Amino acid sequence: LAGLGFRAIRPATADGGDPGDAAAYHHHRIALGVPEGGRDFTFGDSFPHDANLDQLGGVAFDKGCYVGQEIVSRMEHRGTARRRIVQVAAEASPPASGAEVLAGERPAGTLGSSSGTIGLALLRLDRVKEALDAGKAVTAGGVPLSVTLPAYARFTWPTEAAAE
Repeated sequence: LAGLGFRAIRPATADGGDPGDAAAYHHHRIALGVPEGGRDFTFGDSFPHDANLDQLGGVAFDKGCYVGQEIVSRMEHRGTARRRIVQVAAEASPPASGAEVLAGERPAGTLGSSSGTIGLALLRLDRVKEALDAGKAVTAGGVPLSVTLPAYARFTWPTEAAAE
C-alpha cells in the first residue's frame, strides 16, 4: 500500500531514532486499515484473506504450490472470505485488543490494535452487515463502534444475510 510508506526492521539505536516513531507508525497503519500479524490477527488461526493479504499484495495467486494453496485459491475465486480486518472507531478509546465484538447480540469477531479512538478488528462481515441493516449496534465491551471497510479494499459488504 503506497500510503503506508517504507518499513524496515532495524536495530533501535541505528540512527538514534525517537522511540515515539513506533507509536506514530502504528497510528498511521491503523488509520489506513493495514493489519499487523500478532497484533490484529493470530498467526496460525487466520487465513490470508482474513488479514486482507489478498488485497495488500501478500498472496501470489500465480505462484507454484504452497501449504494451504487450495483453500486460499478457493476463497479467492469463489469470494468466500467471511472474516476480514476492518476499521473501527469509537467515541472514546476502544477496549483492549482481544475484546469480543458483538453485532447486535451475536459474536462477530475480535478487536485488534487501536490508537486513540480508531482501531482494527477481525470481523464476520455478514454478521456486522446484518446487524447494521437491522439498526443494531456493533459493540466491544459495551462501547459502540462504527465500522468501515479500508479504502484500499476491493471486497464489499456481503449482499446476503448470515446463513446461521
